[in-house]
Amino acid sequence: MEALNSVLSGFSAMSIWEYLAVALSMAYLLLAMRENLWCWPAAFLSTFIYTVMYWNGALLMESLLHFYYMGMAVYGWWAWRYGKQRVEEQGITSYRLNTHGVLIGVTALVSIAIGYVMDNYTHADFAYLDSFTTCFAIVTTYLVAQKVLENWLYWVVIDAASLYLYVAKGYYPTAVLFVFYTVMAVAGYVRWRQQYQQKMHGSEAYA
Repeated sequence: MEALNSVLSGFSAMSIWEYLAVALSMAYLLLAMRENLWCWPAAFLSTFIYTVMYWNGALLMESLLHFYYMGMAVYGWWAWRYGKQRVEEQGITSYRLNTHGVLIGVTALVSIAIGYVMDNYTHADFAYLDSFTTCFAIVTTYLVAQKVLENWLYWVVIDAASLYLYVAKGYYPTAVLFVFYTVMAVAGYVRWRQQYQQKMHGSEAYA
């Protein structure tokens, strides 16, 4: 009962800005699953709010990550709108397993190095976990903009790790959002995989 009361009080203490950021983030994910261009403005607004919120909460890498997200939202809008012909021709793509191996290995090493710096030279909380989620999210956001199928699998791991981080910091509405994110990342992978398979079968039919 005490734990429940703590969670409920955490929800009531959150500002309207966090709730707005959660709503915009959910809109981004649902629109991205449908490959809808308007996912990027929703992403820009939500990440602006989170950039400020995480900086104030001493999650420095998360704050920097969301600042990066703001830039990627602009890039994603440009890539999907003005690169529309190229994106439509390319559609959803898939990377080879060895490519993912290199991406994961390099990103893990970078996250450990950054985590060490943040842990020893800043006031950051959860420095290594914060760095892990940040570094992998940076890579994965680029994969989303390039419509790489496996981006959703990366998000499953990142979102699950972030869920622990936000519960520990008392960001309960955002923690609920990341439960939703984790489930929807699985759904996003299933949806994109179906489209990718249809594309591949169509290519074989014309081969």
